[in-house]
Amino acid sequence: MHTLIVTSHPNPDALTHAVARYIAEGITSTDGGATAELADLSAEGFDPRFNQDDMQGHQRLAPFPADVLAEQARLDRTTALVLVFPVYWWSMPALMKGWIDRVFSNGWAYDDSSGQGVVKKLGHLSIHLVGLGGADQRTWHKRGYTDAMKTQIETGIFDYCGAPVLSSTLLLETDNGDAQAHLQTAHALGQRIATLPGAAAH
Repeated sequence: MHTLIVTSHPNPDALTHAVARYIAEGITSTDGGATAELADLSAEGFDPRFNQDDMQGHQRLAPFPADVLAEQARLDRTTALVLVFPVYWWSMPALMKGWIDRVFSNGWAYDDSSGQGVVKKLGHLSIHLVGLGGADQRTWHKRGYTDAMKTQIETGIFDYCGAPVLSSTLLLETDNGDAQAHLQTAHALGQRIATLPGAAAH
């Protein structure tokens, strides 16, 4: 299996990137020959702005831009996708959302042109979400943010495309300076991702 781990954080020394690395190490530490690739959207300079060329592709009037096609090709080589992100305003950062806006396009991630409803095209791609937040568990539950993120991301994006979300992890109270426990959780998550039934190569 091959896992693509996508991060979105401007600081390469941030806990977000460390968590992503530990997930990758957990995946490759198993005996099944699993591989992991890290994609740092900030360092790679991905443009998250949905533009006129993207709209032309969405409407099937022209091919999608080259950077979108390159990202889709990278995902076509992938069995599992892990998104690791700091929680900004109770969702993912704009850079990661823009990556989804542009890459998970009509005709590739789903098809709504058949007249028979939406055809979900990403059933082969298993999803794992890892959000890092500063608030504590009590705040998340009190304000209903866990359910809100589930609706926005799991249902609103990945269920629409047919990509099953196999795990959703929140690493909370990340501002207290105790990173080691989160890194241990990340490593264990990587090991679990590599051995899940849904991780079988396609």
